[in-house]
Formats: sequence, structure tokens, C-alpha cells
Amino acid sequence: MSKLTDLPKRILIGRALRSDRLGETLLPKRIALPVFASDPLSSVAYAPGEVLLVLSIAGVSAYSYSPWIALAVVVLMFTVVASYRQNVHAYPSGGGDYEVANTNLGPRAGLTVASALLVDYVLTVAVSISSGVENLGSAIPFVIENKVLFAVLIIVLLTLMNLRGVRESGKLFAIPTYVFVAGVFAMIAWGAYRGLVLDETMKAPTADFELKAEEAGLAGFALVFLLLRAFSSGCAALTGVEAISNGVPAFRRPKSRNAATTLALMGVLAVTMFCGIIGLAMASDVRMAEKPADELLENGVPVGGDYVQDPVISQVAAAVFGDGTFFFVLLAAATALVLFLAANTAYNGFPLLGSILAQDRYLPRQLHTRGDRLAFSNGIVALAGAAILLVWVYGADSTKLIQLYIVGVFVSFTLSQTGMVRHWNRHLRTERNPARRRRMIRSRAINAFGAFFTGLVLVVVLATKFTHGAWVALLGMVFFYAVMSAIRRHYDRVAAEIAAAEEPSDDSVRPSRVHAVVLVSKVHRPTLRALAYAKLMRVDKLEAVSINVDPQETRALREDWERRGINVPLKILDSPYREITRPVIEYVKGLRRESPRDVVSVFIPEYVVGHWYEHLLHNQSALRLKGRLLFTPGVMVTSVPYQLVSSEAARERARKRQDWNAPGSVRRGPVEDSSRK
Repeated sequence: MSKLTDLPKRILIGRALRSDRLGETLLPKRIALPVFASDPLSSVAYAPGEVLLVLSIAGVSAYSYSPWIALAVVVLMFTVVASYRQNVHAYPSGGGDYEVANTNLGPRAGLTVASALLVDYVLTVAVSISSGVENLGSAIPFVIENKVLFAVLIIVLLTLMNLRGVRESGKLFAIPTYVFVAGVFAMIAWGAYRGLVLDETMKAPTADFELKAEEAGLAGFALVFLLLRAFSSGCAALTGVEAISNGVPAFRRPKSRNAATTLALMGVLAVTMFCGIIGLAMASDVRMAEKPADELLENGVPVGGDYVQDPVISQVAAAVFGDGTFFFVLLAAATALVLFLAANTAYNGFPLLGSILAQDRYLPRQLHTRGDRLAFSNGIVALAGAAILLVWVYGADSTKLIQLYIVGVFVSFTLSQTGMVRHWNRHLRTERNPARRRRMIRSRAINAFGAFFTGLVLVVVLATKFTHGAWVALLGMVFFYAVMSAIRRHYDRVAAEIAAAEEPSDDSVRPSRVHAVVLVSKVHRPTLRALAYAKLMRVDKLEAVSINVDPQETRALREDWERRGINVPLKILDSPYREITRPVIEYVKGLRRESPRDVVSVFIPEYVVGHWYEHLLHNQSALRLKGRLLFTPGVMVTSVPYQLVSSEAARERARKRQDWNAPGSVRRGPVEDSSRK
């Protein structure tokens, strides 16, 4: 089986890496930026459109509020970036928001943050991929007609790329991310030059459309609520900021400083692009509608269901560069690609957080394991599976999926910053150095403002998005919280049950006797080897046991046994219903009832074969027996292997792969120590 699966695996994800090469996977800042910040950078492709879509409810006149909403998003972005710069210096181990909340606010707060982040990471993949498919589908109709299939295929492709390792995937993602950033900045610069210097008029493809308002003339509380809803939609630009604080161990030295620098650079780039696109959208008279078929009017007539509404960034690019020009096509391609790659932020955050949660016994221990390429393979696959399920359920519709977005990330923002305030308060109680106290007080003020502002935004997001789908995200958080709590209780219960007692117990007391049973079907080499091994154990009583399924075979076995003069008693168990497992289990249980202080040791001869298909032909009864005997108290099971000729081929293959690390053989290692090599 390993021969069949190993070659495709090596082709898809590359050769396995040794544990001592973990330091080689660490990232410089130029690679870390596209790896950890592709989500907030790419969100400028849809966040401005979400703002205009919400404002369109009140008509074109409401678009005049978009610069103020953009300003609020900018203030929030810089607040969050400044707050997380404190986080990465105080908690560089990679626990991020979870570690901050767990350490300073308690396990329940930490688990709440973890639940929120896990939900948000899954949504990041689903939203980014769905949005990218829709952008690509605006140019290729076949894609939009089969968008669920294409979304699933892209998720699978991204999964394979990430299984190759974080550094390799980072190199693959760096070029399109930088092309996208450069393209957006070129568009902003050229648009500003045309508008401010050349005084040219730029018109978006929808500039001549009229917008039919759903709620014309909104005022008072209704207008405020609409603006808050538009602001909460614009906050999609902040998703993924927390991934850098979770990914500090993946940075090169000095880790905290490099992570803080990457955070600052990401914040500056994201807000500049976001504001630039909003400004150009206003200058070129972009029109967006939640229901374009009915609400966009051309010459007073609805455009109809055949009309495809292009994203804001595409319309702005058409106005600035010209529809169909080289730079328009280049930016459109880079936008679609970077939206696909934006999911990489989650592919780096989710597995690392899952590894830490598994280490704390909140998730299965398999998620704590590094795979062949020193990436957290099990976490990557789990994320892909959850995202595919979400894409399938919601039909890869980004408009529906984005309503679930943002809630989780602002829950983690708020609790994390509150935890940081407590962190600084605790350290200030013991710190006496005046310079360090001043730095701590400044950091506490930044985190306190961040906690207040993000908490306020969380309330706004919940109030404006709850009925539009945010309740699903909250339900997902409750589900993760309940499952992780149950897993932790299970691990705690098992740990308490298997803990060694300080005083002698039944587990450490030597049994009175050992009654050995060798299971035989015929007198052949595996049987003779099992008998010889059982004799070597010097047990108190040894007997061979066979099941009478076919009287003729049983008679032949008894005759052969006596002819060879084997000095081990042979006991035949009747099986009127031709079962093998049940008679053995009943016999062993009977031995235990007769002598409860004795231990029964069952020896099972087994063939060792070299090909996967041979496993289907041998050892099936042995597997069933072992499975049942494991649940029988006071019974020890020993497999006695006998290597067939075909096993030599398997041994030769294993010798050739002696440097290969099997999946899961490398645990989450000490990144700090490995990086010094």
C-alpha cells in the first residue's frame, strides 16, 4: 500500500523533510507579507463594493457618506495594527489571541477566542475562493455556471500547495500578491494624475445607470443604522490581521520585530488601497446595487437578469485604464488570483492554532503533528474539508457567505486586547524600572483603546449583521466551543484514569500465574514459531487452542499434532455456528472467572506480507480476535509474526526509504532552537 501511495504523494507535495531542517522553513519579511497578509490586502477587492452595496439601499445620495466610512475603517485598522504590535512582542510563541486570552482572562475566554478564530479561518477560505471565482466568472461564463465545482477544485489545489510547506507556498503566492498591490497602486496613482493634474473625466461602465433606492430619503435612526451596517461591511478589510500574531514562530530572527514590521507594512498598504479605490469609485460614478437586475436602471428600464454586476475594483480599473486594455486585464487577472491566494492566510493560521489547541488537549492530538514537509498537514486538510462543506452548502455565493464574516474576528480582537490590558496591569505591579514602566503604560493605553474600539465595532457588527446571517457564525462558534470542551474533558478523564498511583495498586501487583494460550489452525511454521516463543516466556500453564469448524480438518490437526509429538496440550473448542471469534472469547473469559488473579496471555501467529492486496487474503481472523480481546480485562495479546517471501520486497523498499519520515513522525518542534542552526 505504501508503494502505491508514496509515489503520488511525493509528486504532489515533494520529498519529506527531516526535523533538523525546520529552521529552513522560516520566512523573511518579503515572503511573510504575502503569506500572512494576503487576506487583508486582497479584501480591498470586495470590501469597498460591500460598503457601496449597503449604501445603495438609500440611493446614490448615500454614496457621499462612503469617504467617512472609509475614514472610520482606516482609524480602526491602525488601532488594530498598533494593538497587535504589542501582542507580537509580548507573546511571540505563536499562540496569538488564544494565548493572550487564555493566560490573562482564563480558559473560557481563551476557548471562546479559539472558537471564533477557527470559524473565521474557515470563512476566510470560503469567502475568498467564492469571491475569486465570481471575479473570474465575470470574464469566463463557464466558470460562473459551475462555480461550486471550480471553488472546490481551487480549494484542493491550495491545499496541495500548502502541504508542500509554508515557505514553498509563500514563494508561489508572493508574485501575484505583489503584482496585485503594484497594480492597485498604479491605478490609484494614474487615476489621481488624470483627475487632479490632467483634469480628465473618468467614467465607470455603470456611470450612466440610475439607481433605484429601496428606501429613499432615510433619516434619523434608520440612516444611522444603515451607515453602521455599511461600516461593518467595510470592516471585512480587517480580517486576517490576527494571523500574523499567530504566525510569529514562522518568521526569521528577530521574530517579534519582523512580525511587527510586517503588521505595520500590511496596515499601510491595505488602508491606502482601500481609500484609493473608494475615492476613485466616487470620482468615476460607480453604481452598485444589492439586486442589480431590478435596482439598476438604464434609460429608466431595469437592466434585467442577464446583466452581470462587476466588482467595484473592475469598474474603477475600466474607468482609469480603459476597458480591455493591457493594464485592465493584468489587474483583473491579479485580482482574481490574489483572491484565491488570500485563503493562504487561513491556511497558515488555522493549522498553527489547531496545533496549539491540540497541545492544550482541546483538539485531537493528530493536529499537533507536523507532516512530511514540516507543515501541520492534518490541520491543513481539516480546514480544506470544512471550507469545501461551507462552499457547497452556500453555493459558493460570496454575498451570502460574507454576511457570516467578521463576527468571529472581532470577538477575538476584543478579548485579546482586553487580555493585553490585564497583561500590562500584572507586569506594572512588579516593574520598578521607570523607562520600562513608561513603555508598559503606553502599550496598555494602546491596547485599552483597541479593546474599547473593537468591542464597539463588535456590537455594531452583531446588531447590523445578526439577521443577515451572522447568527450562523455564532452557532459555529458555540459548536466549536462545545466540541473542544468535550475533547478536553475526555483527555482529562483519560489522564486521571491512567495516572500511576503513588502507592502499590492492582496494576503494579504481580499476577498469581500466567495462563498462555496459543491459537492454532494447522501445524505449520507460524504455529511452531508461536509455540516456541510462548515456551520461552516460561509461563505457568501453556496450551494450544483450535476451533472445530470443519470436523475433517480438526481430525487432521489432532493426528498431525500427536504424530509430531508436540508436548503442548491441544484443546479443541466446538463451534456449532462456525464462528471463530466467539468461542475464543468465551473460553478466555471462562479462564478469568475460574482464576480472577491469573493473567491470560493469548499468542496469535500472523503472516507478514509485502503487498497491499495480500493483506486482504490473510490475518482477517487475527484482526477480529485482537479487536475483541482488547476489550477483555486481564488478557494480554501477543502477535507472533512470520515473514513470507513477499515481505522481503517490502523490507527492501523500506531500506531505500530509510531517510524518509512517515507522516506524523515529526512533532511540533522547537522552532527557536532549530532556527539557530
